[in-house]
Amino acid sequence: MARLSSTQQIPPRRDMPRHVAVIMDGNGRWARQRFLPRIAGHQRGSEAVRVFVEAAMQRGIAQVTLFAFSSENWRRPADEVSLLMSLFVHMLEKEVDRLHEVGVQLRVIGDRTALSASLQELIEAAEQKTRGNLRLTLTLAVNYGGRWDLLQAVNACIDSFPDRRIGRELTEGDIMAHLSLGDIPEPDLFIRTGGEQRISNFLLWQLAYTELYFTATLWPDFDGEALDRAIESYQTRERRFGRTSEQCSVPGS
Repeated sequence: MARLSSTQQIPPRRDMPRHVAVIMDGNGRWARQRFLPRIAGHQRGSEAVRVFVEAAMQRGIAQVTLFAFSSENWRRPADEVSLLMSLFVHMLEKEVDRLHEVGVQLRVIGDRTALSASLQELIEAAEQKTRGNLRLTLTLAVNYGGRWDLLQAVNACIDSFPDRRIGRELTEGDIMAHLSLGDIPEPDLFIRTGGEQRISNFLLWQLAYTELYFTATLWPDFDGEALDRAIESYQTRERRFGRTSEQCSVPGS
């Protein structure tokens, strides 16, 4: 069942974010600073994913969504795209058992039609194997774009009516039900590493009231201490959701 949007209801106030979304930026620059090929940066970046997930579990974060490959990343050099897909395959082949053992549910969102059949099979097997895990949900956005997500949600709404004519205005609930992350809470905290300060077509609907945190730390260097700094920044924010500061200060608000 789809969650209500933060524009429709005020989420409970909590010190620890329950859902953290991340754009993992800076792998190439990390490698270049060390006079290494870009492949080394991407390999180190994949290792940083493991570190981040472990740190998130230790801090009681329930959902992590990572932007692994955007719909615009196909514009990169063909050899780099091939490398990124190979790393993804390696992760699915080597890491899923470990994720399953520690109670992580793995999900993949995005347009899978552009992925190879073998990769699609690996994704489906990983999702099926970890489906019942409850400790943390790790969502990887692969061939994902926020505009694609909105478009496919609207088209799915239309397709859900037998005659393809809705006969009324769509509601937020209609669209939420078909979004890629429509069944889990919207992100409380968004992190982008690498110094850039934009959301780059990531979770356009879901980030409406998310607290944004930008850091110059490159993704391969983003460890538990870096996550703590992001959480500390989040904890200083006054999450008003359209209200006044005075309203937010009322106990139970």
